[in-house]
Amino acid sequence: MGTLQQLQHWSITHHPKWLVVLRIVLGFSLLLKGISFISNDASLQNILQQSIFSSQNWLVTLIPWAHLLGGSLLIAGLFTRWVVLLQIPILAGAFLLVLSQKGFMGAQSELGLSLMILVLLIVFFIEGGGPISLDDYFSRNPK
Repeated sequence: MGTLQQLQHWSITHHPKWLVVLRIVLGFSLLLKGISFISNDASLQNILQQSIFSSQNWLVTLIPWAHLLGGSLLIAGLFTRWVVLLQIPILAGAFLLVLSQKGFMGAQSELGLSLMILVLLIVFFIEGGGPISLDDYFSRNPK
């Protein structure tokens, strides 16, 4: 049995139901952040221009759409681990940007929120979608 299969088996047998609610809330928060970035892309451009990513204009398009797609798939519980793997570098970058720009205790610092979402993404990379997800449905019904 491979490592991924062992992780999947452990996740299915040790997944409390409240984690499903937490996964859905995390998905909605990513979805709302994606909508926020799309509706006000100047704020994201401003954040990125004050960082080492100032020449990477494609990130202004990639980040909101990754949040929209990732949030939607997390809500449904489809491709959960892959979606989380896509979101972790984005949130790690957000955490480092907020830390470098505003510090730990800066006014209106989103450091705590970025750290909490990053930790939750790591948890769902380990746990997977859980018993109430499309991942679980498709693994039980392969046809």
